[in-house]
Amino acid sequence: MKGVYALTEDIKKEDVKDEEVVETTETVEEEKQPSELEAAQARADEFENKYLRAHAEMQNIQRRANEERQQLQKYRSQDLAKAILPSLDNLERALAVEGLTDDVKKGLEMVQESLVHALKEEGIEEIVAEGDFDHNYHMAIQTMPADDEHPADTIAQVFQKGYKLHDRILRPAMVVVYN
Repeated sequence: MKGVYALTEDIKKEDVKDEEVVETTETVEEEKQPSELEAAQARADEFENKYLRAHAEMQNIQRRANEERQQLQKYRSQDLAKAILPSLDNLERALAVEGLTDDVKKGLEMVQESLVHALKEEGIEEIVAEGDFDHNYHMAIQTMPADDEHPADTIAQVFQKGYKLHDRILRPAMVVVYN
């Protein structure tokens, strides 16, 4: 009996060896599959990255388009204002002429006031040209010697008014500056 038992044990050992061989083969096949899986996962990650980049780019394009639209809306009256400002200057010069009848002067003042009001409604304001000279808002076209009464870098006279549209300079004020 001892021999049969030993034979059975030997057969079991052989079965175990066969099973080990099968398991080893399956392990090799499993190792091949993950590489395909990894490649597919890498491609999926690449597509996801491309999608996310394209999505972010679309959002940036939409944001830039919105900002441009807002800028166009904010500064839409810039060209019209630049065309009207010389007429406004001419009205001021006409009002400065002596010998105008009261009716003519009153009519010119009404036209001037309506133009100024229309410009203000569009966000166009006159640049203050008094006090200190600011190169961001004023253009010095002439200088005068400074004295005790008039310190250097102050405005002596305004030749032409300047205007701005919100934060954009349409035309700097042309001034004479003490130097």
